Amino acid sequence: MRLPRVALVAALTLSVALPAGAFETRARAAWVYDMTTQTVLLDKNAHEPLPPASMSKLMTLNMLFEALRDGRVNMDTTFAVSTRARKMGGSTMFLNEMDRPTVRELMQGIAINSGNDACVVVAEGLAGSEDNFARQMTERARQLDMNDSHFANASGWPAPEQRMSMHDLGVIATRLITEFPEYYPLFAETEYNYKDRAPANAHNRNPLLRIKAADWQADGLKTGHTEEAGFGLVGSAVMGERRIIFVVNGLASETDRAQESEAIANWAFRQFVLKTVVEKGTRLAEAPVWLGSASKVGLVPAEDVRLLLPAGALEDVKAEAVFDGPARAPFKAGDPLGQLVIHIPGLDEPTVVPLVAQSDVEKGGFLVRLRSAAAHLFSRAAQTASDAAGS
Repeated sequence: MRLPRVALVAALTLSVALPAGAFETRARAAWVYDMTTQTVLLDKNAHEPLPPASMSKLMTLNMLFEALRDGRVNMDTTFAVSTRARKMGGSTMFLNEMDRPTVRELMQGIAINSGNDACVVVAEGLAGSEDNFARQMTERARQLDMNDSHFANASGWPAPEQRMSMHDLGVIATRLITEFPEYYPLFAETEYNYKDRAPANAHNRNPLLRIKAADWQADGLKTGHTEEAGFGLVGSAVMGERRIIFVVNGLASETDRAQESEAIANWAFRQFVLKTVVEKGTRLAEAPVWLGSASKVGLVPAEDVRLLLPAGALEDVKAEAVFDGPARAPFKAGDPLGQLVIHIPGLDEPTVVPLVAQSDVEKGGFLVRLRSAAAHLFSRAAQTASDAAGS
């Protein structure tokens, strides 16, 4: 016997905020993501494959970090520098064929100096050639569900096949932060000068690292610029419990990039509030129980329900407790029995929170099972009679 899906709408009525005003960015494409609540705050052409310039170096670093994690290299492993690497133009850490830079030095040369030469050294050291490495990057991107990405090189050097979307850049940024916390502080370093060769290229170009905001602080990740791509940035910043990731591309100047990135961070932190709307263990609904020692059981969230809510005028959130009933005994407190579906104004996708049993319910005795069986038979007989009457 199965009851129909039950939706309880009145159980949770919260006074929260209306949607924040959409951010009108000058960027050709942008993606803003609240990591703490896994909420997309802004999506402007975020799945359009675009020239990523040096922002694609994040994928190169991901491949190197994975090699470190797998034990294929360590921080003191040295790589040879080819003539091809030495001749790379653009941003460089000024390597030459006599050098044997370590993995640690190459990581700094890529993340801080944006060294195109360092990227070629890593590609050739890990895959034998940059072409092989680019193919491996593309394959790895597919495995990570970065379906808007294709790589022709390791550095982001202009090429028709070198494309990434802002969404994919956000995905790889999220991965670097969550999967490689031991290496992530590298992105906040502001200076690196390999063998004192690059005083003019020693500083990190991320403009947000130089901002000492009172309430939020940037700590990564990567800028990019070519004539075709314009100016872009993959950034991340923290304020209190929250971390955001933001990606912009196609801006007209270095100044525009700095101003737009700071404005986006301010908007993301100050137009949305992280709030506990339901405490764990709060009874939100009751589910009927089949063949149990109790006829019903409370449904509660196992953890505090915390939502990112847009600031502004007050408005009601729509919430419903949804479950397929009745719950079949026996079960224990904490066993999942349903879901709390919360619709927040301004967000396309609802937030779904598991609901669990508030208490243990044992299997019922003989009389309980007899009464339940009789009720089930009576219900079926009544339904049959109703169908016959209607035919």
